[in-house]
Amino acid sequence: MSDHNTTPDTATDVNEATDATVLTERRGPNGRLGIITLNRPRAINALTHDMAIQIRAVLEEWARDDDVEAVALTGTGDRGLCAGGDIVAIYDDARTGGTATENFWRDEYHLNAFIASYPKPYVALMDGLVLGGGVGLSAHASHRVVTDRTRIGMPEVGIGFLPDVGGTWLLSNAPGELGTKLALTAGHVDAGDAIAVGLADHYVPAAELGTLLDLLAQLPVDAALDEVTRRAPGSNLLHQQEWIDAAFAHDTVDDILKALTARPEDGAVAARRALSRNSPTSLVVTLRALRSARDVASLEDALDQEYRIAVRLLRSHDFPEGIRAQVVDKDRDPKWHPATVADVDPADVDAYFAPLDDELAAHAHRHEPTSSFAQQGGTA
Repeated sequence: MSDHNTTPDTATDVNEATDATVLTERRGPNGRLGIITLNRPRAINALTHDMAIQIRAVLEEWARDDDVEAVALTGTGDRGLCAGGDIVAIYDDARTGGTATENFWRDEYHLNAFIASYPKPYVALMDGLVLGGGVGLSAHASHRVVTDRTRIGMPEVGIGFLPDVGGTWLLSNAPGELGTKLALTAGHVDAGDAIAVGLADHYVPAAELGTLLDLLAQLPVDAALDEVTRRAPGSNLLHQQEWIDAAFAHDTVDDILKALTARPEDGAVAARRALSRNSPTSLVVTLRALRSARDVASLEDALDQEYRIAVRLLRSHDFPEGIRAQVVDKDRDPKWHPATVADVDPADVDAYFAPLDDELAAHAHRHEPTSSFAQQGGTA
């Protein structure tokens, strides 16, 4: 990822270390383009706490540097930009009652808010798999690029969690109930659907991403994108929006399940099947979080709410059980408790949303990163 115009980034000079998890580069006249590359290809660039801290530090430095006119985010390898957070480490932390995960989320969510308000163009190349925490690094960008290889998802309810990193904000603001469907089914979308739902803006064939970076090093962002942006594929979700809106407009998961049961469409049958596999507690909590996120004033408010819920889900039964079943033991047979939506206690749901003694306060963009999070295997 270099050419004759490359200007080294001396303050964050990690490019010489092949085992560095975050690479930085400056390209173009005076190093006008800053490039951040996630570099854990064997883990599909899964995000660790240390990586989040490094990314934040680089972004802050480049925000102050008048020579840097734009920033681009990409990932090593062709499997994906980022497959989410490092959930094997989260699993170990949940089982031992540690605080490393809470510290990680605090810094990660602050980073998400910082990206959304970044003072310079921030171009996210959302190529390949983009899940969970990868969405937080990219879908809040000012310019979001998807490709023919893109698969974006917020699969958290399938492991007993909720769409976080601003996911409830993004999905609650999608057209109609498309975001509700994606959240509750833990579904993935391709490039056409991602643009239709509001998770992306530009379609660029994967083969043209290198050209795009070269152009960004020489041209203003919009002019560079104009050179390589192509017409996006059609959206299957938009073709199905009528029944999706009808079925997912309800404010209880039980009513959504009943509505899906009554629908004749194949997609509705598949959606109901997907909901039946996911954590009942996560479904109920996520639906309430989505509805609440529609009414909050900003992404930061949604992140504050997500942090409250996330901290409590970390200590719940279903989250570590979901990780065990999907990632650790891989038996794909989680034992949810409670086992049905009807058995989820409303009082327990209320408790997930109650204020914490140590709130996130995502509006406070300037903060000191907390202690480093262990870099272990596993993705979400």
